Amino acid sequence: MTTVLLAHASVELYGSDLQLVETAVGCLDAGADVVVLLPGDGPLADRMRGIGARVETFDVPVLRKAHLTPRGIAALGASTLRALGPMRRLIRRLRPDAVLVNTLTIPAWLVAARLAGVAPVCHVHEAEADARWVVRVGLAAPLLLARDVVVNSAAARDVVVSAVPALAQRTRVIYNGVPGPPESMEPSECSGVPEAAEAFEPAHVVLVGRLSPRKGSDVALEAVALLRRAGRDVRVTLCGSAFTGYEWFEDQLRARAGEDDLAGAVDLVGYADPWQWFARGDVVVVPSRVEPFGNVAVQAMLAGRPVVASRTQGLAEIVRDGETGVLVPPEDPVALAQAIGQLLDDPLRAAAVADAGRQDAGERFGAQRYRAQLGRLLVSRRRVVRAMPDGTAG
Repeated sequence: MTTVLLAHASVELYGSDLQLVETAVGCLDAGADVVVLLPGDGPLADRMRGIGARVETFDVPVLRKAHLTPRGIAALGASTLRALGPMRRLIRRLRPDAVLVNTLTIPAWLVAARLAGVAPVCHVHEAEADARWVVRVGLAAPLLLARDVVVNSAAARDVVVSAVPALAQRTRVIYNGVPGPPESMEPSECSGVPEAAEAFEPAHVVLVGRLSPRKGSDVALEAVALLRRAGRDVRVTLCGSAFTGYEWFEDQLRARAGEDDLAGAVDLVGYADPWQWFARGDVVVVPSRVEPFGNVAVQAMLAGRPVVASRTQGLAEIVRDGETGVLVPPEDPVALAQAIGQLLDDPLRAAAVADAGRQDAGERFGAQRYRAQLGRLLVSRRRVVRAMPDGTAG
């Protein structure tokens, strides 16, 4: 039986974490034995065991923004060198036929796989288009160790290839595969919109995602504040938690939510089941400043909710403006507020957009399509390189 090793840097259940679950399902469907390497136990480990994958824990150095300085890079390099020996021994013990490294943040696994004699695949979920050229090159350069590079949008591919042109031939776009609502949800809970927004006042805006400046949570609050100052009874729910080190941003959001124009109208519910909140929302917003793909936008479309998203990177590839959702400029609370207000004022248009979005998302971003593509890439097309006598990969 083919053994596929999947390495990841998180134990949570957000975008890239959930996509790894779909990758594992694709490999299992293709008949592989799947081993998932995680930094510890947690919700993702439980989910992986639940689908039939084996889980091993091994904490490796993770690339963070703090490392993007000369001192940070030196510290990361030193810790990576110390970890490579044990990582290589672990890979050789597991004897995988294929290795997938999920995200750019754990390049050490690319090195360790090559040292262990396996040509890895890297699934890139990042698109740091605004980073300095030297940073973009530094992020992309380890991908030269990969036999194949999978990116989740054309925007992400452009960032990778513009940084290291030599990666063009091995880099392919495979859009994320996003499962629809759970079967336990009633059809009425995940389709359509209210016939008249005023009949369900206050109107409910939902944002699902990390509490992070990148996700534009603050932009959503300002847009709702504008709507409320214009006399509308609108509430907003933020579903998500902050990364470690970004607690200051959550504090900032809570302070803003307590001001007069938003007091009592903002709910921060932490990590929560997105489908339950989509079912309660009149409009779902995805106001990200940068977004290589945007699983949440697809989920909201599959849930039959009208979506307003930023015209940026992968979101601009997901949402067909005016047809399957509405696109607005990033960092523009005025435009976001106007788009929300127009959908609330025209429930027939909102319902048409939601219905078109559900159909389009199912056709273009279905989980089964994604699973089959990754299964073929990792199981059917596996290629192994053997280590040379000096320990390097040939």
